[in-house]
Amino acid sequence: MPRIRAASVAEHRKLQHDALLDAARELLAEGGTEALTFPSLAARTGLARSSVYEYFKSRAAVVEALCAVDLPVWAAEVADAVRAERTPQARVGAYVRAQLAFAGGARHRALVALSALELDDAARERIRAAHGLLAGPLVEALTELGHPRPGLAALLLQGTVEAAARRLELCAAADESPETVVETAIALVLDGVSGSSRA
Repeated sequence: MPRIRAASVAEHRKLQHDALLDAARELLAEGGTEALTFPSLAARTGLARSSVYEYFKSRAAVVEALCAVDLPVWAAEVADAVRAERTPQARVGAYVRAQLAFAGGARHRALVALSALELDDAARERIRAAHGLLAGPLVEALTELGHPRPGLAALLLQGTVEAAARRLELCAAADESPETVVETAIALVLDGVSGSSRA
């Protein structure tokens, strides 16, 4: 009997922890970093404010938990999409497409909002590690294409992805379809890397 009770308590705590992270993502996506407060987390989850402190001691702890959960998932999904392709050109295109598919979701909006926060060392280290996972398959594809500076090219290519992600947010106002933005970004990137051997 005690084992069953301990398991149910642990399961309950995990459900509450996950609910708080879901609420944190929603708040960040809706209102940016200023919206991520303990009273808001409590209201969004139906918990007492004191109960929120049982799970997270500070806002920085919430941020670190989000980074720990969301960044590796994002990096793994992009890496899987890239490695599923056979040619280096197709892998570069898959990198862009996978990131832009992720860009519309609450997880991405939350991660963008997190980037505006003053992060502690643990959160910054998690972000660095995730970016390393994210860039690795792209650098491999650019190396295979013969790019003389694949690491630098990957960083610059990421700038195009980020610009396209921002443009996706304006699609309705700009009378552009999301597909047009994605395909234009991919074409731009592939046109750039196709001449890499001449660089």
